[in-house]
Order: sequence, then C-alpha cells, then structure tokens
Amino acid sequence: MAIGVVLFLLRSGRGANAPVSQGGGSSGQASAVPGATATTPARSGAGSPASGTQAQAPQGAPKKSEVVAELRWGSGPSELGRSHPQEGNPEAPMSMAVDILGNTVVLDQTNGRLLRLDPEGKPVGSFPVTQQAPQDVTLAKDGSVVVLDRLRDKTVAILNPDTGAPRGELRVEGKGIPEGGLVTGAFVDGDSVYVEREHGALVRIGDTSGNADPDRPEIPGRPTRDGRSYVLASITDHKSGRVLLNAVDRQSGQHRYTREYRLEFPVMSITLLDSDLSGTLYLGVAGELPSLSASTSAQLGVRVFCIDSLEGKVLGQTDLPINTLPEETFRDFAVLDEGGILYRHLTENGVTLMRAGCR
Repeated sequence: MAIGVVLFLLRSGRGANAPVSQGGGSSGQASAVPGATATTPARSGAGSPASGTQAQAPQGAPKKSEVVAELRWGSGPSELGRSHPQEGNPEAPMSMAVDILGNTVVLDQTNGRLLRLDPEGKPVGSFPVTQQAPQDVTLAKDGSVVVLDRLRDKTVAILNPDTGAPRGELRVEGKGIPEGGLVTGAFVDGDSVYVEREHGALVRIGDTSGNADPDRPEIPGRPTRDGRSYVLASITDHKSGRVLLNAVDRQSGQHRYTREYRLEFPVMSITLLDSDLSGTLYLGVAGELPSLSASTSAQLGVRVFCIDSLEGKVLGQTDLPINTLPEETFRDFAVLDEGGILYRHLTENGVTLMRAGCR
C-alpha cells in the first residue's frame, strides 16, 4: 500500500515543495485545532478583515462525505479509461474541474475525451481532446474549457464550452517557462490563463479567447476566487509535519502573512491548495494521519483544512482516503464555488466521485 502511495505522489508531480515568496508585511498566528497548530505572533496587516468580524466555516459545504457518481472502468459513455501500457506509467483520468453551476468535467485522456457530468453526477456528453498528452483541465467563469499538455504539444488548449470546438492554443514554453516539464498546473483568473512554475509563481500566457500574452507577466502564487489574495504553500519539515502557507494581498502587492502549521504527523506532499468564492482556503496534505482510536495505528490519507484566507485561521478539517493504485494522475481534488470539495477515489472497480466539507 505504501509503495502505491509513493508511486502516485512521485508520478503526479505532487512531491515537490512550493517556494515561498518573500516580502514585507505582517505575520500572524492562527487558532489551534486538533492536528494543526500555527505559529508566528499576530500583527495586523494589509487586507485584514474589519474589526468585529468573525471567521466562520463555509456554509455551502456538506458536513460529511457523500457519493456524487460511481463510474466504472471502460470506454462506454458513462465509463472512464484506464491504461496499463507495457512501457510507460499506468494511467487513469488525469484531472477534473467543476464549473459555477456544479457541472464536472473529467479529463479522460485514455479514451481521448473530456467527460461531462451534471451536478447530480450523471454523464451528459463528452468532447474530444485536441492534444497528444493532456494532463490538467480547468474551467473559466464563462465555461471555457482550458486543457494543459505540458510534455508533448506543450500547449494550453482553449475549448468552446458548448461544442468543445478549439478556440485557440497558447504556447507553454517561453518567457518564465523555459521547459514545459516545469509546469505544475493550469489556472484561470477572470479571462487570464496562467501556468504554474514548479508549484510557485504563475505565468500569464494569454486569455480565454486564445490570444497569447507576449509579455508573460508573473503573479506570486495562486489567486483566490474572492480576488483578494495570492497564496503559496510548502512543506518545511516532512517528518514532523510542518507546512507553510504564504499570502500576498492582491491589490497592494504587499505580503499579508506567513503561517507555519504544525500538524504533528509525518507529511508526504501537498495535494490541494485552492479557494471557494468566499475566499476560504482549502489546504490538503497527504501523510500518516493519526487514528482517533488509541488501539488503531496511523493510516495513510489526506487531511484537508479549511482556512480563513485573510488571517490564516483554521476553520475546520476533514480526512479523506488517499489513492493507492499505481495509475498516474495530476489533480484529484476540486474546490466547489459554494464551498466544499469534490474528490475522486480510484479503486479496482472504477472511480468514485465524492463531495466533502470541513467539520
């Protein structure tokens, strides 16, 4: 089991630490919760919430895990592809994304398509992929489908949300990205299309109309959906479970805070860093999660923390199963606009899509 997890983490590119940008500003302390203690003394800084406000857990998130869809392996209209080549890594669907209406797009590259699911998890059609080796998919607010092929075509394809017709392609390599293999994800902010360099800065390569950006400017982290911050996360000590979260105020460009969360269990990788529309951050770490029972030993899993993005306070957490099959994947979690997480669990029978929220 442990071997399968290590293979998954290495092949998905999730083992690398994200560099933390440096800058002036405030640092602060988050409230302690079971399994996460944040350090550094609190001081007010740019973008602090108004006095008298109190951070609350996301309201739209489910209180416990619930199954959205169960999709078997295969090539049928409601199945997902799985590949075990004689030479090369075994593959399962690489990535998924959810739009503002709750529809899901799964990158089923083995079957050469993007499978679409409605909010209830029912397959409602598919688009053909236009690249040789797509690995990541994300969605713009207007529904545009953005697909990353960092290794062969080395492009980001922009697809029409209604027909799947190609709208344009943006080159990945260029200023800020000397080699496509350095890219660790594709992101959309408004109509801007970004690729992430080694879990750190994001490079704007163009827009959702397919227009390339010749200047390719950078931003210092992943933009939160409320438009207030850029965030980065890294592991500072795998064995003792220390994770760093860095936030930059988007309007001023000033450093907002840096938090170190002491999880008190061994951490292998960061598997999730995203936000919902309210700005709540979702930070997922894979590791040896401590058992709630003294008679049961620690088990491998993913612990997801919900965090107030303006101060770094932990609002809640949830534990999710980790994929232990050898198939290569790229993005196994998606944060919902209204709050909560969609995650997929791979088994020998197929893929189970589930929703969960922090408690």
